Amino acid sequence: MAVTSAIILAGGLGTRLRQAVPDLPKPLAPIEGRPFLEYQMDYWIAEGVRRFVLSVGYKHDLIERHFGRRYQGAEIDYAVEAEPLGTGGGLLLAADRIESPGPWLVLNGDTFFEVRLATLMAFHREKQPDITLSLFRVAHNGRYMGVELDGESRITRLKTAPTGQAQLINGGVYLLGASALTGLDYHPGERVSLEDEMLGKAITAGKRIFGCPADGRFIDIGIPEDYARAAHVFARPEART
Repeated sequence: MAVTSAIILAGGLGTRLRQAVPDLPKPLAPIEGRPFLEYQMDYWIAEGVRRFVLSVGYKHDLIERHFGRRYQGAEIDYAVEAEPLGTGGGLLLAADRIESPGPWLVLNGDTFFEVRLATLMAFHREKQPDITLSLFRVAHNGRYMGVELDGESRITRLKTAPTGQAQLINGGVYLLGASALTGLDYHPGERVSLEDEMLGKAITAGKRIFGCPADGRFIDIGIPEDYARAAHVFARPEART
């Protein structure tokens, strides 16, 4: 079954980027005259996504005004937070608008990770997990959530405290099966973190969560230094091997 739907978690306040982009939500931060979210959506449309649900909050009207209900042939729907709900709360709100039974993509709205959807889907079919995380290898992890894998690539532990060592980190591209959110006792409208709370609870509850390493381009525009080099990253040729 093809993956054609994606949720983009784009409701954050963007406090770290506020000095560089004071009047816009992070997804609209300009890179060479175009919003960051356009680059992200362009990539995933090329990978086969035909419908996006944007989970939005802070200055959501600007995002809705820019993209409307269609972009480059893809349908766009919006799940609007009345108050900040965190990444997990945004996911729960948007999941109600997903029309396919799964699997479907979940993407962080302030990061871009160049993951081949066909490769990710092949891994997901082989492992039959509830959730597949795309993993990015860093030489020194001072910020991101790391993971531990067993010999079958199942995630056994989340390293919520960053370390200065090389490790695999959560790259912010998820593939969720139909059973991914069932039985976790979270409800739409609840404030919760996907990374810090939901994933850990899913592991404890016995959900099958696997990690698929990828080596494509990665950038986090929530970090001012990364935002400053974004134009260079997107100017590089895509790794579509």
